[in-house]
Amino acid sequence: MADRQRADARRNYELILAVAAEEVAAHGAAASLEQIARVAGVGSATVRRHFPTRRALLEAVSKERIEALTARAQDLAAKDDSRAALLQWLSELVTYCVKARGFAAVLAYDGAEIGNVHENSCSAAMEEAASPLLHRAVQDGSVTTGVTVTDLITLVVGIVLATEHYPDPAAEAHRLFEIAVTGLSPDSEPTG
Repeated sequence: MADRQRADARRNYELILAVAAEEVAAHGAAASLEQIARVAGVGSATVRRHFPTRRALLEAVSKERIEALTARAQDLAAKDDSRAALLQWLSELVTYCVKARGFAAVLAYDGAEIGNVHENSCSAAMEEAASPLLHRAVQDGSVTTGVTVTDLITLVVGIVLATEHYPDPAAEAHRLFEIAVTGLSPDSEPTG
């Protein structure tokens, strides 16, 4: 009997997660937990038992994206140009955040004490992935000392959230990211 209950719980979890992924893709971080429960054919209590908070649900939906970004950071760490490697990864983070509605909200530090990203497991994973890239760029003198991965993630999240309602959010987000990276001075160093 216990094995059957575990199998039912596992099946419900997978079903809820699949429905949640579709709802988040359609409605972003504001996807309705009640709608997810309805479409999955389970009660809202079942959804909340598996995902006690909206953030927990969004983090579960974003797990594959986080793993892909982590692997990409490891690949880029081998590049000779440390600044280009860091900026490439950040640009890819912008792309993921724009494409995956709700991902920027998952990375946001709302409710978490600034500097304590471990309150947010997605941001903690991104910090761990990007830290070697940033550390190397700072050591090479191509990124200002004192910049943190938290700063960079906050910058990306802010840009993505500010541009999500533009007609072409990806183009606008990348344009603003480029401005942030190059600065406002005409003689600023290019990103690539």
